Amino acid sequence: MGEPELLQLSQSTGGSPRRLALARWVESRVVQAFIIAVILLNAAVMGIETSAAAMARWGGVLLLIDKLCLAVFIVELGLKFYAYRGQFWRSGWNVFDLLIVAVALVPGAGVWSVLRSLRVLRVLRLLTVIPSLRKVVAAFLHSIPGLAGVCAVMAIFFYTAGVLATRLFGETHPEWFGSLGKSLYTLFQVMTLESWSMGIVRPVMETHPLAWVFFVPFIIIATFTILNLFIGIIVSTMQELSMLPETNHPEPELAELLERMEGDLKVLRGIVDTLGKKGPPG
Repeated sequence: MGEPELLQLSQSTGGSPRRLALARWVESRVVQAFIIAVILLNAAVMGIETSAAAMARWGGVLLLIDKLCLAVFIVELGLKFYAYRGQFWRSGWNVFDLLIVAVALVPGAGVWSVLRSLRVLRVLRLLTVIPSLRKVVAAFLHSIPGLAGVCAVMAIFFYTAGVLATRLFGETHPEWFGSLGKSLYTLFQVMTLESWSMGIVRPVMETHPLAWVFFVPFIIIATFTILNLFIGIIVSTMQELSMLPETNHPEPELAELLERMEGDLKVLRGIVDTLGKKGPPG
């Protein structure tokens, strides 16, 4: 949430001054800085908890700090829900925060133990608190339609190359190309350029001297062309978002001015209503 949501709350008929003041306090820089500090502290504690020696020595203290951090997150979400009411659900960031915190509240035993381990996802709350990170996530989400097309092209290309590699090299190198699944995984390793030459291609070329005719074009198309399209689409989307006019995001000074004007209008309405009840003089 931010200034646009605060402005909507101030203009809504159900937005009381108390709720507006509470929303401004929760969204203030001091409170948000405190939340960021708690998230970082919680992340450090969860990292230390992975050490058996640290848990044996400070396990009680670490668990207490973890519960206190969780309590801070719950209180923050409760205050936001009270301040924004229905507008709370209009923000995807708030819903994301709620899901992340809710995961930590599931029981820690039985079939729920796996979900309980996902409490480390609370670190992802940094994406919703820090504005610069929110912009990166927003750019990625806006680029998903374009990325879906690239993924479709890559899937078709990979499937074709996997079938071809299985038929060409499956008999001589079944450990890498013995089945379609093995071929796809091997080609994925080749695409990442991880030990592709000495680990895969050169051993294949000992029995298939012309194997380079298959692998070199595959790397050029998969790694240097298709894979770089992902980066190009994301960068292009970020540039488009940065060039859009921020008409929906008023400056803090403008929001405060509108709030004062609304307060003055309420005072004038009160004076008019009072004079109307008294009636004309005489």
